[in-house]
Amino acid sequence: MKFNRRHTLGAAAALAVPALSAFVPPAAAQAKRAADIPLATFFASANLSNAAFNPSGSHVALLVGGDGAKRRLVVLELATMKVTPVAAFKEADVINMHWINDRRLYLGSYDESRTEDAWRDPLGYAVDLNGENFRRLGWLRTPGRTPQSLGDDILYAYPTDDSEGWSNLKLFRLNTRSGAVRELDLAPWSVGLVLNQEGDAVATVTERGEKAQLRWRDDPKGAPGQWRVLQEWERFFGAVVWPLGLDGEGKLYVLTRAQRDHQALYTLDTKTGALSERPVLSVANFDMDPQLLWRDQRLMGVRVTADARTTVWFDADMKALQAKIDAKLPATSNLIDVPSQGASPWLLVAAYSDTRPQRVFAYHRETDKLTLLGNERSAIDPATQSAMDFAPYKARDGRQIPAYLTLPRSAGDKPSKLPLVVMVHGGPVVRGPSWHWQPDVQFLGSRGYAVLQPEFRGADGFGWDHLSAGFKQWGLAMQDDLADGVLHLVRQGLVDPGRVAILGGSYGGYAAMMGLVRHPEVFRCAVNYVGVTDLDLLYGASWSDLSPLFRRVGVTRLLGDRVKDAERLRETSPVHQAHRITQPVLMAYGRRDERVPIEHGERMRDALRKHNPNVEWVLYDKEGHGFYWKENELDFWGRVERFLAKHLAPKG
Repeated sequence: MKFNRRHTLGAAAALAVPALSAFVPPAAAQAKRAADIPLATFFASANLSNAAFNPSGSHVALLVGGDGAKRRLVVLELATMKVTPVAAFKEADVINMHWINDRRLYLGSYDESRTEDAWRDPLGYAVDLNGENFRRLGWLRTPGRTPQSLGDDILYAYPTDDSEGWSNLKLFRLNTRSGAVRELDLAPWSVGLVLNQEGDAVATVTERGEKAQLRWRDDPKGAPGQWRVLQEWERFFGAVVWPLGLDGEGKLYVLTRAQRDHQALYTLDTKTGALSERPVLSVANFDMDPQLLWRDQRLMGVRVTADARTTVWFDADMKALQAKIDAKLPATSNLIDVPSQGASPWLLVAAYSDTRPQRVFAYHRETDKLTLLGNERSAIDPATQSAMDFAPYKARDGRQIPAYLTLPRSAGDKPSKLPLVVMVHGGPVVRGPSWHWQPDVQFLGSRGYAVLQPEFRGADGFGWDHLSAGFKQWGLAMQDDLADGVLHLVRQGLVDPGRVAILGGSYGGYAAMMGLVRHPEVFRCAVNYVGVTDLDLLYGASWSDLSPLFRRVGVTRLLGDRVKDAERLRETSPVHQAHRITQPVLMAYGRRDERVPIEHGERMRDALRKHNPNVEWVLYDKEGHGFYWKENELDFWGRVERFLAKHLAPKG
């Protein structure tokens, strides 16, 4: 089996060679006021969106763009600081990349030949670090912890059955020069896996029916199909034991909340399936969302998320280097990456804050020198941006609700009676964004709005008790949590109770509509982007990317029984409560959305227009469940700006 090459990519020979300074744009002229910053500046494509070491730490691959250019791949040689353009598409961005080995890279992009729904077909490619030997590989999913080197080969997985939620992955090993492919052994119904250093799958998670299992095989070179079950749990919302990686001694690291309310990192005995007596690492009050940091098959540290993203180092030398770099960059959170093998003196540092988009530095241990490689958004002046704080509050039943609060810089040192936008994340069984620069939040802050981002019950990332407290509470206690955040800020004198909006996408769009139904005295208006409006459709919609099994089992646990709880589901479905919504509404949907089919939006629009004259509606023909086309994203936020200015009228 081989893939045919398509000449859709410009190689290095066709590109001008830029200097390193091309990715370190000059500082933008400071705006006199944040309100002077154009909308497009906040949502512009990033100048630098990713940076990664090759395994030995001699080169850094960078995804660069901005100023109207499509995102492209370049490689920096650290010893000389020479930049080599490697790959660029004419009409599409390079969306991701990683090193295959020290000299060759994998990159992904959308299919630029499909102008209507290009986002549906991300494709994989491979290229040498000098831009030569480019090859189109096809649609790939690269799984698990990638081994340090498989020569010129990569492993990829392909989902062959979506009846159980894209289960039953098949695993292949592909030579990125010849295109030759061979299938490898993988347990049936696998959804995730861990590889050993030879590139064999040794641990896998399988999902079949309502059960999930962690499986292991002792002899990866032995006969296929010899997988032992180490752990088992309920597939939907059970105590997952997810494998993360193997160290050089064969220890398997897993993430689970099997023994506590919050997820923690453990080792697991691959002979017995038993978890270590104590966690290797846990973070009080937070599920950690770990990224394991390796060097020469040794676990150096773990990147975790608490109220912000940070790194816990096990290696004493790295602890000292972290302290040294933090002293050099005291105003930012500084995330350090190390090469995966060898003794390179170089480190990569990603430095960011709530008011400063990410900058990437190269740090040399021996010279103690930081070299700026690039700025994510050079047009953003941190002096004009609004500060974000972790600001939990108590709900009416006493539950602690984690939240982030951003106050507009224009409010000064003694903010009071501010207009507020409650921004509700989607999911809802996900965690919203942590402490960092966010374009939508900073845009709203620049226009004079405070922004509250609650992590309501039912959100992930804050323990099982907090997540499960949201079961069957859509439109009920989950909705009260949002209103209680507003009332808390009103009592503090920070917010004007007559100028509060609620805004969100997907589940957040649902919550925006239900906010007007359940708490009309709290919310003056709502913005609903691709929001669910009829809970019954989550069970029965024929056009949906949710698997039939999840709609039958998972949605039932999340929302309730479709038949027994039909009355409650109707009472908490905005489309059936539309007669109660008299406040202004802005709704935006994507015609190609498979997660929340357009029927949700169209029925809600029609029900509201029968009695509510303040309904604004926009349909984006080429969009799905999110923005792919930049012009549509800018159009949407322009509408939001005008809508909020009309109905909340911020001071100044």
